[in-house]
Amino acid sequence: MAFSKDVLAIDAEAEIRSIASSIRTQVPGVLRRKGAVVAVSGGIDSATCAALCAKALGPEHVLALFLPERDSSPASLALGRLLAARLGIPSVTEDIAPVLEGAGCYRSQLEAVQMVFPEADASWKFKIVIPSLLKGERLNLSRLTVEPPAAGAAASGTESRSERMSIQSYLQLVAATNFKQRTRTMMAYYHADRLNYAVCGTPNRLEYDQGFFVKGGDGLADFKPIAHLYKTQVFEVARALGVPVEILERTPTTDTFSLAQTQEEFYFALPYGLMDLCLYGHNHGVPAGEVAACIGLTADQVERVYRDIDGKRRGTLPLHVTSLLASPVPEIEQMLTAATASPIE
Repeated sequence: MAFSKDVLAIDAEAEIRSIASSIRTQVPGVLRRKGAVVAVSGGIDSATCAALCAKALGPEHVLALFLPERDSSPASLALGRLLAARLGIPSVTEDIAPVLEGAGCYRSQLEAVQMVFPEADASWKFKIVIPSLLKGERLNLSRLTVEPPAAGAAASGTESRSERMSIQSYLQLVAATNFKQRTRTMMAYYHADRLNYAVCGTPNRLEYDQGFFVKGGDGLADFKPIAHLYKTQVFEVARALGVPVEILERTPTTDTFSLAQTQEEFYFALPYGLMDLCLYGHNHGVPAGEVAACIGLTADQVERVYRDIDGKRRGTLPLHVTSLLASPVPEIEQMLTAATASPIE
């Protein structure tokens, strides 16, 4: 049978029943918690997770947590509140900007930007971009795109500028920006602790497989109900759950830097629909030529995507590694195995 886009089709209603059953088993049975906290970003993944938790545990046992900061899009908070209202779940808003300011996040970000653009100040907006996989073999060399304020842009005759980043500037900017995800997770666990809830992680399969998360940040959670679903499938499940159309139609973004940025620009270098099909093809041993014929690319382009998938898996493997022990502690391992195998009814 020829490879086709239908390989990602699922029975969304059956998938919802399966995931809801898993949540009901994991949250009270294995984790021994009575509800779930979901950090809602206004995007499709967190919206789907919140809806799944509401269906599995009841709306009254789900908390939607909104965590805006200085660089967040106002649309993110508006869409999150729309979702909470639609699901009938309680919500809390925590502005994390003061925490980030105190931790030096914004100062360290600016210092990293100034390594590339010394004249930059706090009024400049910025984002990190990578080259497309479709334009030929390329190194994963990140570029910093900046946008001075309007007056400065008019004086220089440009609206935005882009320069290659040094490894030092890249590492510092990413390290500083990771404060945001780690602070959000800290807040999620605070509310989970006070409510005796579990923290729900929101990565889809593409993000989980390719290491698109922050260790100790959005990569840290008690359970991750959609990590097995390709993003295309997440949209199917979301539609079946009645997620608001405004969220369904929103372009997936990082909502991390002060300039608007898609996930494609920052990490995947391809639209998620193409990445899903390439990842599925690679996972199932489908020759690059077959995938290429299906999605309108060349075999060489898909081969490059396959190599990039393998490269990201190797490079981000440490993100999946839990705390390493010098020697096993068998008593705890036995208890964990037993709890997973026989959750409390």
